[in-house]
Amino acid sequence: MSAPTATPPLLEVRDLHQRFSVPRGTVHAVSGVSFELRHGETLGLVGESGCGKSTTGRAILQLPAPTSGSVRFAGEELTGRTPAQLRPVRRRLQAIFQDPRSVLNPRRRVRDIVGEGLAIQGVGAADARAQVDQALRDVGLDPAQVGDRRPGEFSGGQCQRIAIARAMVLRPELLICDEPVSALDVSVQAQVLNVLATMRRERSLAMLLIAHDLAVVRAFSDRVAVMYLGRIVEVGPSDHIYSRPAHPYTRALVDAVPQPDPRLSQEGTPTLGGELPSPLDPPSGCRFRTRCPLATARCAEEEPALSEVAPGQSVACHYPLHPQRTPPEGAHV
Repeated sequence: MSAPTATPPLLEVRDLHQRFSVPRGTVHAVSGVSFELRHGETLGLVGESGCGKSTTGRAILQLPAPTSGSVRFAGEELTGRTPAQLRPVRRRLQAIFQDPRSVLNPRRRVRDIVGEGLAIQGVGAADARAQVDQALRDVGLDPAQVGDRRPGEFSGGQCQRIAIARAMVLRPELLICDEPVSALDVSVQAQVLNVLATMRRERSLAMLLIAHDLAVVRAFSDRVAVMYLGRIVEVGPSDHIYSRPAHPYTRALVDAVPQPDPRLSQEGTPTLGGELPSPLDPPSGCRFRTRCPLATARCAEEEPALSEVAPGQSVACHYPLHPQRTPPEGAHV
């Protein structure tokens, strides 16, 4: 599943589970997710709404801590630590979220918002002010113009830049981006992504990019992991995932991406049938089998494990769409 390199991973997630008790039973939000992320690498995490992407990101941050499993950051186990024990590592592990307005205190000034992490870490006032000003300049904002204003005075794109500055002022090694541009206009999306790309390049920043926009993920990620109903069903290099998907679900997602060329018709493009099963009662065996055109009795009885079908590309499917494996007789692919 990991990229072929001798350097140890920055982030190791092993058999991660996150369950929530609700009046109707137990929600199996994340079920046995495992992956690695290395220094300077960007991993895109994609899937339908409700598949567990954001819950995975929050579990890595211990917000809240996962029900079970292991999260190791730079060789240190995070799961099971108290908030006080996690504080030293928070500076190295930061996040930005989908709705910037909801995570920026509307009563505080921008300078105080961006510098809050530095204050918590005990950085002196003079040094903190210089670092905050630089962080704002790094995201294209003039500290003299925005420093004493409040979030309500800015657009969504500007608020997201402020949120990025707040995360990056601590100079983290890993940034978890949870749908960072989905709430923004297309033109503003490009501006925010350019800011992130510049910081990734200049600081060798590792990123976990959680998104449902496959076009954004393809342009921005080194590798892609595809989630369905709490499990990773395919992972591999970005180009391989998009040009040669091995899982029927991945293929359906890729086929659904709009084509910008008006000369290309998408009529007849296959679409997913049926409804996404409830995480309160996920299907036995392969969780995708209730919507899969290749499903057989084996899929209901046996849960497929991730196995390599090409260098660096692994898929959890009994009948992957790959020349080395043969689909079941009568399947339409």
